[in-house]
Amino acid sequence: MATNAARRAVIVSGARTPFVKAFGDYTRMDSIALADAAVRGLLERTGLPGAQVQAIVWGGVILPSAAPNIAREIALDLGLDPGCEGYTVTRACASGLQAITSAVAAIERGEYDIMIAGGSDSTSNAEVKLPQKLVHAGAPLALGKPKPKDYLAAVRQLAPFTDLLPSRPKIAERTTGEVMGESAEKMARIHGISRADQDEFAARSHHRAAAAIDSGRFDDEVLRVRTPDEADVTRDGLVRANTSIEKLADLKPVFARDGSVTAGNASPLTDGASAVLLMSEERAHALGYRPLAAFRSWSYVSVDPTDQVLIGPAISMPRALDKAGMSLSDIDLVDIHEAFAAQTLSVLAALNSDEWAKTRLDRDTAVGEVDIDKLNVHGGSVSLGHPFGATGARMVTTMANELARTGKNAALLGICAAGGIGASAVLERV
Repeated sequence: MATNAARRAVIVSGARTPFVKAFGDYTRMDSIALADAAVRGLLERTGLPGAQVQAIVWGGVILPSAAPNIAREIALDLGLDPGCEGYTVTRACASGLQAITSAVAAIERGEYDIMIAGGSDSTSNAEVKLPQKLVHAGAPLALGKPKPKDYLAAVRQLAPFTDLLPSRPKIAERTTGEVMGESAEKMARIHGISRADQDEFAARSHHRAAAAIDSGRFDDEVLRVRTPDEADVTRDGLVRANTSIEKLADLKPVFARDGSVTAGNASPLTDGASAVLLMSEERAHALGYRPLAAFRSWSYVSVDPTDQVLIGPAISMPRALDKAGMSLSDIDLVDIHEAFAAQTLSVLAALNSDEWAKTRLDRDTAVGEVDIDKLNVHGGSVSLGHPFGATGARMVTTMANELARTGKNAALLGICAAGGIGASAVLERV
């Protein structure tokens, strides 16, 4: 939808935990604990009393089964006003952006004046699923008042005694069984993306992220997190400033023997959280806050997962531009989620393709070529990491800060997500 209502929601601030490798410093912090850290830090940095937060919308992918509504748990954990409303959304890797645009819509409809939205994920605390065969046999015993004969019946139900151990989790499409890395390999073949192209892209992502860290560009958004082990985490832990195309070229393909996708040109499994403070523009000014940016438009689309499951942004980005009444030439910054270098480069190739425009966008000519100097100016998911539910909120925060800092006018975001989802938004400086 386009947000052209007279009442405008604005981005006041954003904050995130450092992003770290799964099974690292945050191993003992689940997605709720990480969310708490991000929101607590955001409130402390902005000086906003927690009692003024009227609602929270949160995004997540690996939701904790005992408390899947993370948004409400944040409000309770931080002792916000008991009436602080909260709900949790999941749209795969676009969950963080979905949470934010849902909050923006609510503010612009007049439901709330002050909201927090964001997302978190802890791969380290992903729950291992028991085989359904074991669940069906054991659940009646655990939930009821079993008699001796019931145990015997359960044992008989398990026979033959195979497939009783949990299987290794895979990041794969439920409908096709295709692993995400296999999807990236397919896209690289379709769009002619070479291994050298991917390694060059990955090296640039790391170098730009390292430069952003060293220059203090992330100081406004990255928090200090104290872990249960009493360790202080102060900076992103996956960025490799000293990587090079040559070093990346030494890595072996992961998903196909003759493939091009490696651990070096793909986003790693990551833990982290990111939160954004949103207000009605009138309330922000009344409280003395200087807004950073606002949403001019957004677009969510879906494509056939049997085709190119990660190509969605090549459709959602042009649609977001159309809804904003803008073209690519009007955009100062472009930020695309780097699930894989192959996927990002494929999206860029599609945007610059006349054939793609004619067959998939109902246009006569290509959307255009994205200037590499405008693209992912402070790195992306390949270097910073990708806590699934947090990435969209990280991108919104970084782009809002960059627009406010540089005086540039507009940023275009693009995110691919499982299920063939594409998610995009246009931010404008306030």
